[in-house]
Amino acid sequence: MAQDHAPAADAPIVAFDFDGTITTKDSFTTFLKWRAGPVRWWLGCLQLIPAALAYLVHRDRGRIKAAAVKVYLRGVPHDRLEADAQRFASLFARRLFRPDAVATWKRWRDRGARLVIVTASPDVVVAPFGRGLGADLVLGTQLSYDADNRVLGAFSGPNCRGAEKVVRLHEVFGPDLRLAAAYGDTSGDTEMLAIADEAGFRVFTGKP
Repeated sequence: MAQDHAPAADAPIVAFDFDGTITTKDSFTTFLKWRAGPVRWWLGCLQLIPAALAYLVHRDRGRIKAAAVKVYLRGVPHDRLEADAQRFASLFARRLFRPDAVATWKRWRDRGARLVIVTASPDVVVAPFGRGLGADLVLGTQLSYDADNRVLGAFSGPNCRGAEKVVRLHEVFGPDLRLAAAYGDTSGDTEMLAIADEAGFRVFTGKP
């Protein structure tokens, strides 16, 4: 997703976590709740009780997220999911975005930086928000699809959290990448912040 004026190849690279950093809360949970509607949302929550109990033992956020994908999105065509994500972004961006995070994003854009969102949420859900912000790239957790391009209810790769965020950045920008800045709000951003000259941890507190 290119900006109107593409940054130079040697432009500084700045990475932003999405949920809790650019937004005030988890966008994927909000998306699932909005898409499902009240009745199906609570029925799904009941189905997820075993996964929630198991999480208390394994503490693997990727596993419980995959369980939620299976309950709420399994069988959904990719095109339909993209369309729903676009509508969700158009409805919720102003309700979710932290104004101080957006202001910092714009300052880096004005300086010609390449702006990347690196998120544990599914990339298909966050991509429309990234387009709205003018992101050069969105790296997120990738869903798995069947031969008919319907959601299988699993991931096609690792949950994009922790060290995986750096792995994904290195895949795109090379192993010697040094970020000009990175912003995050949880332990899942620690490794990404460690490769940044300017590491912003929980620096955004604004509310919509």
